[in-house]
Amino acid sequence: MARGRICHLWVRDVRFPTSLGGHGSDAMHTDPDYSAAYVVLETDAGDGLKGYGITFTLGKGTEVVVCAVNALAHHVLHKDLKDIVSDFRSFYRQLTSDGQLRWIGPEKGAVHLATAAILNAVWDLWAKQEGKPLWKLLVDMDPRTLLSCIDFRYITDVLTEEDAFEILKKGQVGKKEREEQMLMHGYPAYTTSCAWLGYSDDTLKQLCAAALKDGWTRFKVKVGADLQDDVRRCRLVRDMIGPEKTLMMDANQRWDVPEAVEWMSKLAEFKPLWIEEPTSPDDILGHAAISKALVPLGIGVATGEQCHNRVIFKQLLQANALQFLQIDSCRLGSVNENLSVLLMAKKFGIPVCPHAGGVGLCELVQHLIIFDYISISASLENRMCEYVDHLHEHFKYPVIIKQASYMPPKDAGYSTEMKEDSVKKHQYPYGEVWKKLLAAQEN
Repeated sequence: MARGRICHLWVRDVRFPTSLGGHGSDAMHTDPDYSAAYVVLETDAGDGLKGYGITFTLGKGTEVVVCAVNALAHHVLHKDLKDIVSDFRSFYRQLTSDGQLRWIGPEKGAVHLATAAILNAVWDLWAKQEGKPLWKLLVDMDPRTLLSCIDFRYITDVLTEEDAFEILKKGQVGKKEREEQMLMHGYPAYTTSCAWLGYSDDTLKQLCAAALKDGWTRFKVKVGADLQDDVRRCRLVRDMIGPEKTLMMDANQRWDVPEAVEWMSKLAEFKPLWIEEPTSPDDILGHAAISKALVPLGIGVATGEQCHNRVIFKQLLQANALQFLQIDSCRLGSVNENLSVLLMAKKFGIPVCPHAGGVGLCELVQHLIIFDYISISASLENRMCEYVDHLHEHFKYPVIIKQASYMPPKDAGYSTEMKEDSVKKHQYPYGEVWKKLLAAQEN
């Protein structure tokens, strides 16, 4: 039972200098420093539990999200956790509809990332108080209670609360067996760790060989900066993994619409399952045009990691603009908004293949996709969750991968808590790691 009044909220700017090794580099983000605005909530319940929430950033700009968290904090402080979760829809709307702050959104940009960080901390705290991992909290929740967490505003033309209830009711059939299957075998994953754009061919080969040895069968390669370079790198990866394994490509929003179609027709020989983020994440009709043009080549379109909110996803689904939908645990308004997107995807029959990686994205999104399989989609066909092998050592409850699958977390909470020592060292700009780096840059 949720309890305690939220009496403290802290937020810290935590950055990891991943740009030094080219980790995370792609056609648009050439030098990311994987970072997070890290929120901690404490109640007066006296149970010693805290809620931890993150949103993912790439270095510069994290301080803007931290400011936005502080600007939203008054909506959370001195509220009873029980009151928040018993009317979660209203609380969600209060956070996203602040009469002044919504002007710098609404439900998008830095203010929405801040909303995600705060709500992720609330969900972590609630799951801990219930003594369950977040996926299990959701799986065990009565359908009506679950739906009371979702704001259906702006999406009722495609998904009403009754539609959603019917989906969840159908999902009750075979639920226990699917939960047992997850606990035994886990949720299938794919790897992006082998083929960042900034990696040399030798690094790429070495990482591919190691991944194959570890049992990986699905690989994603970054493309979009230089066509000849892409052809060479895709050939290299395809030759290494062989014709039977699955290959995906990701352009990270690099192209205009005609360019995307032309470029992918040149890369079609490598048989990619999908091209991810071929153009601007806001261009619904552009994605639809690319999607239609690539049908004869057997290449799907995937997008979602930078879709602002449920309304963008609604339109992508309405326009037949994607064949694979990629939710993000920190871009959308936390679990609440992700639930609405999972339900819309089910209604449209589009597989969800979450975006992960970054700082803690794997840790968080595993809960959502395991819940999706058990309670909503009931299918693993054409479904897999991204995995990136960076920064897990900084988390108290890191992901567990076995035979290229995510094993369901057993610890209570949302797996969001970082090790205090890591946070202190990587806090920007006064943590030990950054003091040294910034001093070296000055010299």
